[in-house]
Amino acid sequence: MRVGIPRGLFFYHFYPQWKTFFNRLDWEVTTSPPTNKKMAGGGILTAVSEACFPVKVLYGHVLELAGRGVDYIFMPRLVSIEQRSYICPKFMGIPDMLRAQIPGIPPLIDLCIDVSRNEGNLYRELDRWAKKMGLRPGRVRKAWNDSTRATCELEAICRRGYTLGEGIAIWEGKTAVEPGPGDLTVGVLGHCYALNDPLISLGLFERLREMGAAVVTSEMLDPQKIEAAAARLPKRVFWTVGRKMVGTALMLDEDPEVDGLIYLTCFGCGPDSMIARIIEHRVNKPFMLLTVDEHSGEAGVVTRLEAFCDMLRRKRRLELAHNLSPYGEFLYSH
Repeated sequence: MRVGIPRGLFFYHFYPQWKTFFNRLDWEVTTSPPTNKKMAGGGILTAVSEACFPVKVLYGHVLELAGRGVDYIFMPRLVSIEQRSYICPKFMGIPDMLRAQIPGIPPLIDLCIDVSRNEGNLYRELDRWAKKMGLRPGRVRKAWNDSTRATCELEAICRRGYTLGEGIAIWEGKTAVEPGPGDLTVGVLGHCYALNDPLISLGLFERLREMGAAVVTSEMLDPQKIEAAAARLPKRVFWTVGRKMVGTALMLDEDPEVDGLIYLTCFGCGPDSMIARIIEHRVNKPFMLLTVDEHSGEAGVVTRLEAFCDMLRRKRRLELAHNLSPYGEFLYSH
């Protein structure tokens, strides 16, 4: 069997696991190419107007795979990827949306991934799918359990200072340039599928590095420390990504090596509208909210990034300069 995995949404976190899972079942895995303007344009024309930009881009990747003659397209129905936490509600309905709006779409493998209470629901879902496909449930369960190691491998790579996109390339055996130090260090927050898609983020990581800034993302930090920092809030954030962003922001806010924070959000993202506000009010370092959508221009984003980096450098110079009174009251003190 030949299964297609679209390069969108949580592809940037779970692709190694999903690829390993299907390879363990002796299935061939095909991925869509990196996002381009033509692909994004097709998704924008097909998706409902209320969908956020990353979902519209996903449509473009599914259309690309549909034209490649794959037997199936893997589009899980993501509900929860950890206990007591949930993913954006739109993710639950994406398989139904795709079937309704893309005529002749290949069959979707829409495994319902919900571990909000325990992993029992997930294993029952795997058993159901195995019987439907004529596979032994035990083999499918073992393939899934073995594939989780790939996610751990990706996380270990990213903690060496690589972004998720770079980590996936390294996991696949490709060569990636080791990120070098910069005269600035900027914490970059946002959903993995927005930050790591160069078209959605308008090359945010590359732009910052070209401006002499080293970037730090949540994947480069200790996840246990992120959880501990997020636990300072009076109420637990039940969105997985939102809680991760809050914890990361609070950690980076206390790191003296970090000069400022940038939060990339896509217009129309409901959870981000609240999480970004929480972070803005709780951090003391310079903070910039960068909102993008399908109409965003690269020039405008570059201008804002340049101004932000210039401001950070000016702030650092002022902090290092001697703050002597113009009246000389401290000049002769002993």
